[in-house]
Amino acid sequence: MASDSGRPAPNILEIGATPYMWHAFPDTTVFYSTWPDETFADPQRGRHIVSFGTLADLVRRIADPAIDLIVAHAPASPPWSGRGLGRALFRRSTLRGNLAVARGIGIELLRRHAAAPLAVLDFEDSIGIERGNLFLLDKAVAYFKRELPLDHWQVMARTAHRRVPTPRFRGVARNRERIAKLHPISLGLPLGAADRLVGSPPSGEKTIDVFFAGRIGDSSTVRQHGFAELLTLRGEGYAIDVTDTALPFEDYLARCARAHLVWSPEGFGWQTFRIYEAAICGAAPLVSRPSIERYRPLIEGIHAVYYDVEPGELARTARAALADRDRLRAIGRAAREHVKAFHTPAAIARHVVEMALSAAICRAADPGRVR
Repeated sequence: MASDSGRPAPNILEIGATPYMWHAFPDTTVFYSTWPDETFADPQRGRHIVSFGTLADLVRRIADPAIDLIVAHAPASPPWSGRGLGRALFRRSTLRGNLAVARGIGIELLRRHAAAPLAVLDFEDSIGIERGNLFLLDKAVAYFKRELPLDHWQVMARTAHRRVPTPRFRGVARNRERIAKLHPISLGLPLGAADRLVGSPPSGEKTIDVFFAGRIGDSSTVRQHGFAELLTLRGEGYAIDVTDTALPFEDYLARCARAHLVWSPEGFGWQTFRIYEAAICGAAPLVSRPSIERYRPLIEGIHAVYYDVEPGELARTARAALADRDRLRAIGRAAREHVKAFHTPAAIARHVVEMALSAAICRAADPGRVR
């Protein structure tokens, strides 16, 4: 598979919980899984599990000059922390003899010398960068963060800085270099379902005004407040299909396709799969205004409908949008094409490669410059 630039796909070493790059570039990517419950390995196809038996091989690959790019997934916590040890030891898989203590060491090996430039994928819900991942930011040529705050410096709050970073902290050259490496990244479509979703165009009549299925309790207050407003709309006679229980995936997608609007409120992070699932089903995502910087965003009035979170604004925005259902159909069609072009896992992976290798070239040409 070639990259978008027409060049051959690079040789990639991927370390993390999800074979993201491996799915996009299966012929040129070697993947080492750090997921504690991982049981599937296929060494002939470049899929490995980090274990005490594979650590030596992983060390060799990190130092291999034939590797063009290393891609690491930022872990939720370092392996030596209480949470990291708990995730490794106190699992059902441990009782079956699958001891995952070595998994976290895979990322830690990147503290050593690496022959290839490093790109980091941070798909965590938090806007902050875990303190234990700061070394990844320092080593990386590019750090891609899903929940990248509008003020990039906020990623350092209560990690590299004990409060919101001060002007003095922001003036330090090392800190400025760290911030210059940050890039937004799309959560995009789910990895396991993306190809099927893109290949199955939506069908059927639009019979639902607003659809939502997902967690309400013990989630974002945006969801709790907005859910009440949707019930108000139902009382006014709008066709509102909402449930706070999980649906079978096929049923969920079919109801997205029948909806003019799919409410896609933030959960633990602003980005949710629901935004992109709604779009690929040909519905207009109804989303609270973003609190993060986005990659290739769905544009208001073209690909999505955005609302303010103040009381009454969700209902007001939905009423105004539903006054022109033909326009919502056009938004749904445009949203689907936009997501197909930029928000599939394969498209996101290609973007990571292009950005990271370009950053590596710039750094090699001018290693002293803070970008």
